[in-house]
Order: sequence, then structure tokens, then C-alpha cells
Amino acid sequence: QVQLVESGGGLVQAGGSLRLSCAASGRAFSRYAMGWFRQAPGKEREFVATITWSGGDTYYGHSVKGRFTISRDYAKNTVYLQMNSLKPEDTAIYYCAATGYSGSTYPVRSYRYNYWGQGTQVTVSS
Repeated sequence: QVQLVESGGGLVQAGGSLRLSCAASGRAFSRYAMGWFRQAPGKEREFVATITWSGGDTYYGHSVKGRFTISRDYAKNTVYLQMNSLKPEDTAIYYCAATGYSGSTYPVRSYRYNYWGQGTQVTVSS
């Protein structure tokens, strides 16, 4: 079992930055690839970013590539999402997730993930 708790959400003006954190507890955090997803009201959950269990590889959704950065700190059992140049369309609840998936493709589908946090709200004002 892995428990995930997100933090760092809030209200920010367009063009600003936020850093989300996801603290993991439980077994073998380092064995899981980690991902961030988001869901806006009335929309489907959207893939944002993922990082491999080794931390050596990352992959981003098209809408955030070049603006967001995912990283992980093994000593703190934490994964981060640095969000820069925020836009109003980035407004959503952001979820952290963990997966044991080790296939040849990046885990961009939510069904690949075994564990989820409760989410943190990010609101970007125009």
C-alpha cells in the first residue's frame, strides 16, 4: 500500500508559479513510477506528467510541456510538480498517483495507476 497526500495548491494570477508536493508513505516508494493528473469541472481527468521509478525519465502532456516540471526526492519520499507560466486553463484539481506499471510506453492513462491522493485545488485567475 502507498498513501499519497498532495499539498501546495492555491490561487495564483496568470503568469505566476506554484509548486505542488506529493508526500508518499508506505512500502517501496522508490519502486513506483509517479504521475500527476488534473481534472477541471465538467471535464475528464487529464494526464499532466509522469516520472519513472528511477527518476531518470519524464514525460509531459502536450498542454503543459515546457511550463511544468516533475521531479522526485527519494530521501523525502516526495514528488513535485513545478508549474510556471500558469494560465487560467490550468485551473483544476491536481492529483498525484503511483503506478507499478513498467511497460514500454509511458503511463499516461489513469487506469495504469494503483494509488491516488485526494487532490489539491489550483486556481489561476486572469
